[in-house]
Amino acid sequence: MTKLKGILLTEGMHGMISQVEGLAKALDLEFIHEKIELNNLWKIIPPSLTPVKKFVFKNNINKDFNIVISCGRKSVIPSIYLKQKLKNKIINIHIQDPKVSPSNFDFIVAPEHDSLEGKNVLKSKGAIHYLRNNELEENKDYLKPQVKKEKLVALIVGGPNKYYNYNDSIIDEIFFKIKNNFIDKGYQLIFIPSMRTPQKIIDKGKHYFDENQIVVTDVDKKAYLSSLKLANHIVVMCDSISMISEAAITGKPIYIAQMSPIKKNSRFKKFFELFRSLNITKDLENSVVDWNYEKLNETDKISSYIKEKFKNYDFS
Repeated sequence: MTKLKGILLTEGMHGMISQVEGLAKALDLEFIHEKIELNNLWKIIPPSLTPVKKFVFKNNINKDFNIVISCGRKSVIPSIYLKQKLKNKIINIHIQDPKVSPSNFDFIVAPEHDSLEGKNVLKSKGAIHYLRNNELEENKDYLKPQVKKEKLVALIVGGPNKYYNYNDSIIDEIFFKIKNNFIDKGYQLIFIPSMRTPQKIIDKGKHYFDENQIVVTDVDKKAYLSSLKLANHIVVMCDSISMISEAAITGKPIYIAQMSPIKKNSRFKKFFELFRSLNITKDLENSVVDWNYEKLNETDKISSYIKEKFKNYDFS
């Protein structure tokens, strides 16, 4: 059977790409990415106040596709526009709360902490993502030549956003906890930056941690996958729900390095409470314990449901 074709609409951020690509892979689509760019003032106007018109976005989307998977505010209007234009010839799926009526989409995949309701809303625990255990296994040896100790801790670093500003004092405090809790107890650190990590944070990590630690200085997907496979414990900065969700595929203890928010962060709080209740995470404090939980694989759960619904559609 010929694979269905998908087009993935995002703003180009790692967390969004991880979600749309993860679902596309799980649905076994042949897909391409399209980075959405909005015109002029439409960049700041919410989707609920934006007309569903072509002049809103710059992209000329004329590819052949069956499925649209979108994620993020900027992709909402292009997805609805394509659905209105092509009607039943395509299925449009949006990931996260689109802040418009769910009826504009065939399916919405929203994390439980978004508290979104609707007959076509599929709820996930945390964010869905692209990681698979076989990918972790395939990349396990990538960092092995640098490993010097039996016990390893991975520190996955995000970057400033509208909720967290990564000020120097809180980063110093988190780095101290990593040194005190892990490195001083015989662990080797694997420091992994992301696309949002400021260079000054990477530089601070290089200077703060001694030369026996593994400090990855560039965005390196293989290093990221290898660290998740090799680490005994994983510490993730609190600003990235996506990377915390990705780490949960390992079944390993995950510590969240909390920072004081600079604005109300209700969605984050709901997410943290959920993952604590599932015994997946604990906050990074001043001690280290081991625990287990069932590996979280929401992407496959969601995709299985959608695949079953595909049987009711005529893609010819």
